[in-house]
Amino acid sequence: MNVYVKEPQQKAHACIIWMHGLGADAQDMAGLAEQLPLNVAVRHVFIDAPTRPVTVNNHMVMRAWYDIVGASLLDRQDREGIMQSEAIIHQVLASQLADGFLPGQVFLAGFSQGGAMALFAGLRANTALAGIISLSAYLPLASECTSKLDSNTPIFIASGLYDPVVSPVWTKLSADWLREHHFNNITSAEYPMQHAICVEEIQALGQWINTQVRAIDARQPKEAR
Repeated sequence: MNVYVKEPQQKAHACIIWMHGLGADAQDMAGLAEQLPLNVAVRHVFIDAPTRPVTVNNHMVMRAWYDIVGASLLDRQDREGIMQSEAIIHQVLASQLADGFLPGQVFLAGFSQGGAMALFAGLRANTALAGIISLSAYLPLASECTSKLDSNTPIFIASGLYDPVVSPVWTKLSADWLREHHFNNITSAEYPMQHAICVEEIQALGQWINTQVRAIDARQPKEAR
């Protein structure tokens, strides 16, 4: 497992664990993190997904959190792969808590497959989270996702109106699932783009992270990280 850490210039008040999309690597999310207009001190942690053959891509071996066998949402339910990747993410989450972050100071974030894993692993985490960031993604295995997360946890969900890879309908269905399960702190947005991340989205996400981290600081005692 490859994990890369980027520390802020000042003492970190929160941590964001990033998961990239299918066929990319940790550097993809590192590029996004660099563009965020943050005015709070955040540690960024980037994970490389395992390599595996991906059925929809002619069984080519690439970095993937789970296999995809076709174009539909049901073709993205590789339970074994999802569970394996969830274990990796929870291991990295535990390592950040062991390094001094308190429960409620760590975000899970990702794009596409990585955003799907951020939702799935975040909802099933055994600890409080600062929030979940899911970009151009969806909740996999929703029918068996039993959430352990506090329903007040902030969640940022964004999608592209013209996305041919991850239908915005899937993203909306996932947001609806969250609301049906009493998650009431959801920030959702759609942008006129395909399967990508746009400037407006980066600006909105940066402002959202700033707000959440300032709220964390207000709740924590002065001696906390």
